[in-house]
Amino acid sequence: MPLDPKDAFSALPPTLVADLLDAFQQVVKNYAEHRWEPAELNGGKLCEAAYTILGGYFAGTYPVRSSKPSNIVDACKKLEGETGPRAARIQIPRMILALYEIRNNRGVGHAGGDVDPNHMDATTVVYMSKWIVAELVRLLHGLSTDDATVLVDALVEREVSLVWKSGDKRRVLKPGLTLLKQTLLLLAGVTDAKEADLVSWLEQKRPADYRKNVLRPMHQARLVEYDQTVGTVALLPPGVAMAEDLIHELSQQGKSHG
Repeated sequence: MPLDPKDAFSALPPTLVADLLDAFQQVVKNYAEHRWEPAELNGGKLCEAAYTILGGYFAGTYPVRSSKPSNIVDACKKLEGETGPRAARIQIPRMILALYEIRNNRGVGHAGGDVDPNHMDATTVVYMSKWIVAELVRLLHGLSTDDATVLVDALVEREVSLVWKSGDKRRVLKPGLTLLKQTLLLLAGVTDAKEADLVSWLEQKRPADYRKNVLRPMHQARLVEYDQTVGTVALLPPGVAMAEDLIHELSQQGKSHG
């Protein structure tokens, strides 16, 4: 099995592959930073790249860059008349249309949508995007669904590389950060967290000290909503902004050292 998703698209122009994977990486990155609207907008870019790849698959030649058809609904429906795997003719195109619907008519692509950009819609965009990319990998490289999913999961993990995850366990990978900054990074990838999980993830031997010196001050500063009664912690908007700035700062440091 190839080690990089780009290997699965070796028959495509590198610029077209970049259009697809860059859009996917931005969906994942913005979702991890709680930036719901950018995550959903990049889902639309991914749709356009995925449609372009399907069009090239049936035409036998791939465009250099992705492009948006004048009517993506009609264009995707037209693919149903092609000869080939059902995934390429029907399943991927219909998922593209569902994802594009969120981008256009849920308050993301323009004013007047039914709802504002939100966590639920952004989560849907992430998993639909992941499914589309995995199916394209499977289609173009002949992998099993499980192998294609593992490959795409690896891409997701590289994009959110500041925090390692395995099952219910998480670890901040960047050494030397304060407990406050580590807490921000851990909370950036979840809707809310249990206090006990944060204590475990940060390997705090004195939970009372962590509660006193980190969680309560963060709550008082309105960075988090810390419910001591039920033991949950969630980022508030100022905390989200601070986490975004921290992730951006650390990402830039990583690039400069790479």
